[in-house]
Amino acid sequence: MDIKEKEFTLIDGRKAVMRSPRDEDAQNMLDYLYLTACETHFVIREPEECSELYTIEAEKDLFAHYRSADNRAMIICIVDGKIAGCCDIYWSKMFKLNHAAHVAIAVTKEFWGLGVAATLFQEMMDIAEQNENILQIELEFIEGNARARAFYEKFGFRICGESVDAIRLKDGRLVSTYIMKKKIER
Repeated sequence: MDIKEKEFTLIDGRKAVMRSPRDEDAQNMLDYLYLTACETHFVIREPEECSELYTIEAEKDLFAHYRSADNRAMIICIVDGKIAGCCDIYWSKMFKLNHAAHVAIAVTKEFWGLGVAATLFQEMMDIAEQNENILQIELEFIEGNARARAFYEKFGFRICGESVDAIRLKDGRLVSTYIMKKKIER
């Protein structure tokens, strides 16, 4: 799904643009992936994995896949020439599964509390709500991420499950992920 460019203003007054990523965003995306992995252990990748798992060509292929698909979308937020945040949504094409959309989001620390996450997330919610097959939106967050939990709860999500020991941290600790859902009201 190709998301057209939309401009919005951050809480601090800076201008931001959200849209589907383009080929020219590939290096910027690699920098963003590395930065978010450095800033918090609440993302799924470690910083050193970024150079091992992600390449410019792979990112370009991923962007093209998202733009051409009718059951997924990726939106980036660009502020002052760099990616401040990224959000994606997808749902199955299989009948038994296509009622549930899955979302994920990450924002660089510099842009926490400035409206990037809320704007991107609302755009994903709007995409889900416009699809008559989607009845609920689902996501996961890592144990200990109280900030994410509070953010999702503001959007009406509630915890409905736990995956015990789903994540292994570098220090060897195993932590759970929590599954949250929100029913779409029509």
